[in-house]
Amino acid sequence: MRILFAGGGTAGHINPALAIAGHIREKNPDAKILFVGNRGGMEETLVAKAGFDIKLITISGFSRKVSLDALKQNAMTVKRMFSSSRESKKIIEDFKPDICVGTGGYVSGPVLRTAAKMGIPTIIHEQNAYPGVTNKMLSKSAKKVMLAVKGSEKYFDKKCNCVVTGNPVRSEIISADKETARKELGFDERPVVLSFGGSLGARKINEGVAGLIARSGKDGKYSHIHGYGKHGHWFPGLIKEKGADISECENLDVREYIDNMATCMAAADLVISRAGAITLSEIQALGKPAILIPSPNVAENHQYHNAMALVNNKAAEIIEEKDLTEELLIEKADSLLQNPEKLKEYSENSRKMAIIDANERIYSIIRKITGVI
Repeated sequence: MRILFAGGGTAGHINPALAIAGHIREKNPDAKILFVGNRGGMEETLVAKAGFDIKLITISGFSRKVSLDALKQNAMTVKRMFSSSRESKKIIEDFKPDICVGTGGYVSGPVLRTAAKMGIPTIIHEQNAYPGVTNKMLSKSAKKVMLAVKGSEKYFDKKCNCVVTGNPVRSEIISADKETARKELGFDERPVVLSFGGSLGARKINEGVAGLIARSGKDGKYSHIHGYGKHGHWFPGLIKEKGADISECENLDVREYIDNMATCMAAADLVISRAGAITLSEIQALGKPAILIPSPNVAENHQYHNAMALVNNKAAEIIEEKDLTEELLIEKADSLLQNPEKLKEYSENSRKMAIIDANERIYSIIRKITGVI
């Protein structure tokens, strides 16, 4: 079995592909796997680090701005559409894949489009509740359109062969245990809040959660884990300005980066975060109630749609960034953490949405299409 993966640009497109590839490698060690990524993209580093081979092409997206620079960028993108197709064809001819798997991002476009023209079966995986432009375009020639969330099929053409597989979830998330995690982190019986805005940090989330953290530092009501990100080194100083010294509060675990997310999320009673697709799948797998603050700076506002899938199932609360204040966040956190029945309801509803065998579902589809039983 020879499988070509194409996806990149963000970790949200790369990590699902890596999870699927890792599962295939585990189930079928003889499978030949190759990734195609964009030159200069983070996939260059992440794929190599995971131990897979990668070939690179050059592709970019169109700018919607009206300016001379935007016109130049769009002209370059048109040029790269042709050159990236030639590069993709050469990679496909050399590797001779049995199937091509696209997980989104600009790089998926020329690779899967070229593969389909060459008669190679293609499948795509859409991580978000609202599909990206590239996947909507590629869906028309795909053998299967694999969805993370039920209901997303309405955004695709009715002729598309859609199936709900869920998002791949890391095995350490699925196996994480709440009591074990709390002991490892040194927490007592107090409610635990976990908040983060991504590896770089999100200023709005940092500012919004500061009041809740400072209050917990002073009254000790909750334990709180927070990741302020690479660009948030000013955050501990803000908490001090609000009357709490992080270094002196044993119930506060505030750091730049959360590198043991499985443990921290397992320990939490409430998660406050963005609404990235993979984060939400992990929240669901562990059955965690959440307050979601979707990023408004993403294509098609897809994080809002991701969040609403949970909100509509009474598994999460939402605060749009334009409405975010310390006071509103504290109010919503208290309304959940001080209401055990509501917390339990949200937890159960979140877990009901979880699909924890996504890797196996996707692998089964690949096997059927390639004829490997």
